This record gives sequence, C-alpha cells and structure tokens, in this order.
Amino acid sequence: MQKATLNPTPEQTFELVGEGPWNFTKVLARVREMQAAGDIEGACNTRYQAFQRLAEVIPDDDEVTLEWSHANSRAALELIHASAIDHFLINDFELSAALLEMLLELDPEDHLEASQLLAFDYLAMDEQELFDEVINDVPDRSAGRGVLLLWAGYRRNRRLPEGELKHFREHFAPFFAEFTANEHPADEAYLRDIESERPSAAAQARELWLQTENLWVLWPGFIDALRAAAR
Repeated sequence: MQKATLNPTPEQTFELVGEGPWNFTKVLARVREMQAAGDIEGACNTRYQAFQRLAEVIPDDDEVTLEWSHANSRAALELIHASAIDHFLINDFELSAALLEMLLELDPEDHLEASQLLAFDYLAMDEQELFDEVINDVPDRSAGRGVLLLWAGYRRNRRLPEGELKHFREHFAPFFAEFTANEHPADEAYLRDIESERPSAAAQARELWLQTENLWVLWPGFIDALRAAAR
C-alpha cells in the first residue's frame, strides 16, 4: 500500500506527503540522533533506506520537482544528499553520482549545492564530458570549484593549469595553504571554529580538505603537485 503521495502546488512543484517511514522529517531527526549517539553505520543505512523509499514514490517517466519550502519534501532531499556523501566517502563514486543526479532532478535549483560533489564524483570516475557539463553549475565563489579545475587539469595533462593555479593562490589563499599543508587535524580548535556562527576561512579550508581527503589518498600525485608549486 502506498504510504506517500505527491501533491501538486500552484508553483508546478510537488509536496511529498507521507507517514511512517515516508515521514522524512521524522526520519531525518532520527538519523541526527543516531549520528550524535555515535551510531554512524546505523545512520548511513537509514539514510540509504530513505532514498530507496523515495525512489519508490518518484515516477520514472515524469519530471518531478519537490517543493523546497515544504518540510517533508526538503527532508527527503537532505537525506538523499547525505546518503550521496556517505557513498562518496567510501569511494563508491558511481552510486554517489546516481544519488546526486536524482537529487538535482528533484531540486533543479540545487539548494544543497550538490553540483560540487557531483563534479568530484565525475572526476573520480574519469567522466570528463559529464564533469565539463556540471562544473558550469558550481559557483565561481566556491573554493571547491578552484580545486576541481586544478584537479581536472592535472588529471588530463599530468600538470597543474597555470592560470587556474594563479587564480586559486590569489583568491583562495587559505585553501591553497590547507591543501599544501602536511597535517590537517580535526582538533578541538578546528571544531569550535567550524561550528561557530562565522567560521574562519582557514576552518572552511580544513573542512573542504576533510570532505575530500579520501580522493587524495587515492590520487596523491595531485597534492604532491600542489605542494611542489608552493615551494
């Protein structure tokens, strides 16, 4: 029996209304409680199960945009995004990309800025054409875009693109410093900073490193090239 419905709105979006496991607002709250209690595996599994339930509701042959201002719809989108991050961090880039592609279909305005992570997925999968398409959706103000363009150039030519390197060093200096540092501790000082109302640029740079560190374990040559450029 269907436990969720898609109710159309005057804005040509849909509100996802559901109960039980389709009440994604409650699922998201439960996941956060599990995470806080240290049950990381349980939280990851619950997020992925939420995605699977959502996939049962979304029709394959119709375009559906979920209403961001609707709490249950927004919670569903947040769960997809979080599950995509889970899979990215265990190097399952293909599934992470599939989740993000679905997310962007349901939320074309990209409220969660999923395009950046999708671009990292595409580069990790060596899907250069798909990367070229999605990188245009990553904002110029994003330091992640700078890292992506540098890594893309390095993957293609085995050297850093000089123009992108100069731009990154000048406009995102704290990020260049972080990505060329030897240590990146997630210590108490960092946690206080990143969780504050206005985290410093240095803390944001550390956060981006930690969010992508699994890539640099797999492809250390890129970081070596950045460090060589810093000398």
